[in-house]
Amino acid sequence: MSHARAAIRRGAPLAAALWSSLLSVLVLAPRDARGQPPAYDLLLAGGTVVDGTGAPRRVADVAIVGDRIVAVAPGLSRARAKRVVDVTGQVVAPGFWDSHAHLVTLPEHPLAENFVRQGITTILAPLHSQAQPFPMDAYRARVRMAPNVGLFAGHTWIRTRVMGLENRAPTAAELAWMRALVDSSMAQGALGLSTGLEYVPAAYASLDEVAALAEVAARYGGIYVTHLRDEGPGVLDAIRETLEVGRRARMPVQVNHLKVTGAAQWGWSGRILALLDSARAAGQAVAVDVYPYTAYSTYSDLMFPPWVLADGAEALARRVADPATRARLVQEMRVRFPQQAGDTPASVQFREVASDPSLGGKTLADYLTARGRPLTIEAAVEALITLQLAGGFIGIFHGMDERDVEAFLRAPGTMVETDGDLVTFGKGHPHPRSYGSFPRVLARHVRERGVLSLEAAVQRMTSVPAAWLGVRDRGTLAAGQHADVVVFNATTIADRATYVVPHLWPVGVLMVAVNGTVVFEGDAMTGALPGAFLARGRAP
Repeated sequence: MSHARAAIRRGAPLAAALWSSLLSVLVLAPRDARGQPPAYDLLLAGGTVVDGTGAPRRVADVAIVGDRIVAVAPGLSRARAKRVVDVTGQVVAPGFWDSHAHLVTLPEHPLAENFVRQGITTILAPLHSQAQPFPMDAYRARVRMAPNVGLFAGHTWIRTRVMGLENRAPTAAELAWMRALVDSSMAQGALGLSTGLEYVPAAYASLDEVAALAEVAARYGGIYVTHLRDEGPGVLDAIRETLEVGRRARMPVQVNHLKVTGAAQWGWSGRILALLDSARAAGQAVAVDVYPYTAYSTYSDLMFPPWVLADGAEALARRVADPATRARLVQEMRVRFPQQAGDTPASVQFREVASDPSLGGKTLADYLTARGRPLTIEAAVEALITLQLAGGFIGIFHGMDERDVEAFLRAPGTMVETDGDLVTFGKGHPHPRSYGSFPRVLARHVRERGVLSLEAAVQRMTSVPAAWLGVRDRGTLAAGQHADVVVFNATTIADRATYVVPHLWPVGVLMVAVNGTVVFEGDAMTGALPGAFLARGRAP
């Protein structure tokens, strides 16, 4: 201090200004009992830190200032924190990353409560079979939300905007328009290109079309994310197609909700993982994500061959009315049913049926029984055609095997997702994954079955997806990282939602913070909306 005063006396204006500012801070800043200003905005004290890197758990404090973690170490000063939360005996981890979910209604559900209550702080929204927000920059400027969100350029939306539901290749002009929409989306912040090739109209796109669009996203450092063209009998060829897109566009590829569907394909996980491993061994960047359930959820369209759905509902009705075309359709659907669902009508459960909302939660077997029909695949196919003509439905299809799910989850580098929807508690009949995917992994596959260690599971939920996207300042608990944090009880965390009673919150998650702001605590959302839209982390 004597040197500073001497400088001021000698008339050094810069030194005088700095000394004046320092005095102002010392006088105006709040002080602790020892007269020192608070060092931390929030101190999570005494917790078991699982830092997301895969390193062994350890007891340490986590200190946060603003939106950043500033220290992770034992014995940090509690007296110098504005707020101290004693989390002794609880796990403190980076906030979880949901590698694929549906956020079409985010402006109406900004809290994203059913995701945040699982410990999720970052959600990736490829929207591969739904409409993407556009213009994306205007959407990003307008929407505020509790979790962080990553957006993608969506092929289905782009193709529908340019070509409608037509079953043909694009003209040169149409392809140029689609490439321009990918370019515009990437320039406005998209993280890559996403496709849903199992759905109409994306199912009509060729490999050449997809690769041409992917090349545009690759110029920006984007990744290619896909719902495979076939997750049943054609799954291996669908993966080969995905890998070829990545090779042609020279970009990383990610398979959303890797699975093998249909009772006829159960046990194929080994063949699928071997194919992916061989691609990685050849130097290709490949990632996958999974959710821990043996049923998937999608549109009833999936039970139909794509050709019959081309050009919309009126064209479908005309085809079904033609006896020869209907006979062909029925024959193909009888083969398709066990390839996409289980081997009985009970394997199809209704979520949303616009023509008959009372069917929500019931199965196709219930539907047939109520109408005095036999519980056969033949009768199920006729019922599906009737329901599709009335507008179709969103269903839950019990068509996966637990052994395949665990094999995918156990594979090194696998990420976790929900494939869930933004839901209003108590409304509709959603898949339980929307409420429970992440707690289910930690309860069933870590604590009960020992498929993964706690450290490995948290790593798959945090640093693995962050590193995959090239995001360097999220995904781990370390000084300098964004303060996305979840506190949970490793002995009680569990999913509670079921296929019969889906609207049940998980248990065991105690606190969630996004960018340093607490968004969930004490079994309630705080109402804060500190989430940010992710920027691309990969270099072009």
